[in-house]
Amino acid sequence: MEILEAFDATGSYRAAAELAGCDHHTVARYVRLREQGVNPAERPRRARKIDEFVDKIEEMVERSQGRVRADVVHERLVAMGFTGTDRTTRRAVAEAKQAYRAGQRRVFRPWVPEPGLWLQFDWGEGPKIRGRRTSLWCAWLAWSRFRVVIPTFDRTLPTVVACLDATLRRIGGVPTYALTDNEKTVTAEHIARIPVRNQQIVEVARHYGLTIRTCVPADPQSKGGSEATVRIAKADLVPTSANLRERYSAFGELEAACRTFCTEVNGRVHRETRRRPVEALAQERQRLHPLPPRPFTIAFGQTRRVRWDATVSVDGVRYSVPHELIDTRVWVRFHGDELIVTAITDDGAQVVARHQRSTPGTPSINDEHYPPRNQPGERTPRATTAEEAAFLALGEGAASWLVEAAAAGARRIRPTMAHALTLAKLHGTAAVDRALGTAAACGRFTEADLVAILDHQRHGPTAPPIRASQTHSLQPGTAVWARVGLPKGGDA
Repeated sequence: MEILEAFDATGSYRAAAELAGCDHHTVARYVRLREQGVNPAERPRRARKIDEFVDKIEEMVERSQGRVRADVVHERLVAMGFTGTDRTTRRAVAEAKQAYRAGQRRVFRPWVPEPGLWLQFDWGEGPKIRGRRTSLWCAWLAWSRFRVVIPTFDRTLPTVVACLDATLRRIGGVPTYALTDNEKTVTAEHIARIPVRNQQIVEVARHYGLTIRTCVPADPQSKGGSEATVRIAKADLVPTSANLRERYSAFGELEAACRTFCTEVNGRVHRETRRRPVEALAQERQRLHPLPPRPFTIAFGQTRRVRWDATVSVDGVRYSVPHELIDTRVWVRFHGDELIVTAITDDGAQVVARHQRSTPGTPSINDEHYPPRNQPGERTPRATTAEEAAFLALGEGAASWLVEAAAAGARRIRPTMAHALTLAKLHGTAAVDRALGTAAACGRFTEADLVAILDHQRHGPTAPPIRASQTHSLQPGTAVWARVGLPKGGDA
């Protein structure tokens, strides 16, 4: 620019050369370039040995979609007669790749989410617990950045729906869209790159009133949010040398760690929004749809019919349920190593039983699911006549007396029962029932025994009890041994 400015001021090549401090031929060359409309800073490209192979390089770059290596290209060019160095080939391949990417580059428009519109979820690889792999369900609301992380042992459709239901209930509402990846539980297949939805997930979406959407492959705008949630959760929850977290010994420890993680990450200020996600969620809830009171039944797992013995069969193993559910339908699913049995009652869905995973041939039976039962061979007294009903109405002591007396083969049981009813009118039902209970424990089943026990309990003992002193011993003496060997009736 100084050379051209000096020439414009003087109009002479030599004068401009003296002012600019260069040769006058240089001034003339820059003036001619300016008149031709050429940038003086550009240098003309010299011919190279590889120029005749540029078309072939571009063909290989386009066929490999910009992934071919320069050393592979150089080997093929040498076979075609190229005599240059590999450095020249690397430069030519880099130029061809840059031109290819410029023509194939995707342009992304920044995604600005709206409140109450988008929920994203994805799966991440969780830590191993006792050698068993786990998965992390990671979901977040795009506007408030509220995150939910739930550990699971599988990614089946019942687990997906259960996690989706739990996420929506933590959020407190239903957004318009749920965006996720193209897994088989959501997308059955692709036709002309159009995802075909799984019919069951469509029914789930209709139940909750949301629309399931799947993201475009390799699209950071639609996939980046959920992937960031997975990355952050794995960095904090999966034991690594970076976070120095100890390994989990039980699935419950992982669940507790996930709840703690969600509380911490939702309670701190987000770097981009400059606010806490839990506070933003309170605002976004005003835009969410109401949540159905009952979850979709597939969220409970597989259906089972409760058999006559109050059990359900899962994977060849019998598990007990409350006996009130006999001949009804329940839902069973495994959550970690625990089998969860859910039933629909008048108050809604309730978990009615939980069992640890068992193996075939080893049923899991909980005694609390059944009414009180007797030992084998035992029978509970049941009245068949009015006299029997009146006697058993005295209380548990009367029932115990009848059972023990019958087992001992006592005589005159019916007259004794009638006599007990007469005593109950005189002394009261509670006193006679107490006396019968004592008689059953002591094995005394006659009428006289009952009267004696009743009198003892009413008036107490007639003489003070005899208690051994400290000087008294039950050990017999040794004087009798002195007579050993003597004739009968003789003296020592």
